[in-house]
Amino acid sequence: MINSSLKNLSQMLAKKEISSVEMTQTFLDRINKYNPTINAYTALDADKTLAQAKAADMRIANGTAEPLTGIPFAQKDIFCAKGWQTTCGSKMLANFVAPYDAHVITQFNNAGAVNLGKTNMDEFAMGSSNETSYFGGVKNPWDFDRVPGGSSGGSAAAVAARLCAAATGTDTGGSIRQPASLCGFTGLKPTYGLVSRYGMIAFASSLDQAGPMAKSAEDCALMMNVMTGFDERDSTSLNRPKEDYTRGLDKVAGSQPLKGLRIGLPKEYFADGLDANVAKVVQEAIAEYRKLGAVTVDISLPNSQLSIPVYYVLAPAEASSNLSRYDGVRYGHRAAEYDDLMDMYMKSRAEGFGAEVKRRILIGTYVLSAGYYDAYYLKAQQIRRLIADDFTQAFKQCDVIIGPTAPSTAFKAGEKADDPVAMYLQDVYTIATNLAGLPGMSIPAGFSNGLPVGLQIMGNYFDEARMLDVAHAYQQVTDWHLAMPEGI
Repeated sequence: MINSSLKNLSQMLAKKEISSVEMTQTFLDRINKYNPTINAYTALDADKTLAQAKAADMRIANGTAEPLTGIPFAQKDIFCAKGWQTTCGSKMLANFVAPYDAHVITQFNNAGAVNLGKTNMDEFAMGSSNETSYFGGVKNPWDFDRVPGGSSGGSAAAVAARLCAAATGTDTGGSIRQPASLCGFTGLKPTYGLVSRYGMIAFASSLDQAGPMAKSAEDCALMMNVMTGFDERDSTSLNRPKEDYTRGLDKVAGSQPLKGLRIGLPKEYFADGLDANVAKVVQEAIAEYRKLGAVTVDISLPNSQLSIPVYYVLAPAEASSNLSRYDGVRYGHRAAEYDDLMDMYMKSRAEGFGAEVKRRILIGTYVLSAGYYDAYYLKAQQIRRLIADDFTQAFKQCDVIIGPTAPSTAFKAGEKADDPVAMYLQDVYTIATNLAGLPGMSIPAGFSNGLPVGLQIMGNYFDEARMLDVAHAYQQVTDWHLAMPEGI
């Protein structure tokens, strides 16, 4: 059961082969067994979870069930969930219990899904290894000495270790796709604005986007059907008709289901910095796509090499603004001892934030300061426009863009902890899509020295359905997405 697709789990529930309570208890038992080692979950409440499962069984019994009714999901601890501890991986919010639901949580609740618990993450989503969490690092189920990626590392480990049927994540610069690559599952970052950010604790508001993390493209499509939709409470939410992201999956059949599809291969993604073994796996996946009927086109994204410096000007700038609200007065951690109001501010923030968050606040405040705004922040915004323009030109030559998701497989815990630049380079292939607001996804494509390798698929705006079809076609002829870590 734990390796079944969401579609199969839904069918099992509909046929009364298993109840939601029984299914949920199975995952809770696995969490109790493996979470002390993996540290994927930071908040669990079996009573709340099983109450949702019982309500789901009633919906199934009275014929009002939807496709995800009764299925147990993990929720990244960046989403407010009413009555649940919601920490964003930070001491600053260690005792915060959300008084309302994020839009994403509401969507899952309305669908009748079950919330297994809140998953660990890099503090305020700042990190690529899940080592910056106040609640400790998460272990990669494929090798406990290695990181699962970040910032959605808890959700990633939970999906890989089958401690949930699927999970939610957020992606600001690659935080769904990079962990998907390092842990061997499918993760999708939608077009900016497709999924409401209401109730999602902000890191960088113009970049943050929620998305699904699951075993397969089909699972992600089912989750997208639930997660997307206009929300008037989010000023960046896009008011457009709902789509059925599963609509084309059944049409992906035959010996050459992708005949005529043009796949762009950006030369910048296959240059220095890419691990040779990872490159080999990616090239083998591209060869498989050619067998499926697709044709490859060499393209260039000349400004993509500037993505990291641009991102690490813009994202910290937005973070410094968003995190200014945590002052020890309204909510969040407050220092126990202080002399006056200013001392309380300083001590509360010094104690509440970790080193990486402080680093980004300092950088962000600096680039927004009067003497440097034009030189750094404004220039970064101009280059951001050039990066988006590169993609506009590329999609005139191709339908989707394919390349590696991450430059290497999962690295050992602590290996890059003292080198922020080396850590930032983990997102070298993913950041550009966030800067442009484009959708991107990672799918399992094989292994290098026993560790998963992800293939990244990037599409034009609102082209998630086509991307899912392209991923599904590959997963129909390969079984990398079904692989499980040994011993779990």
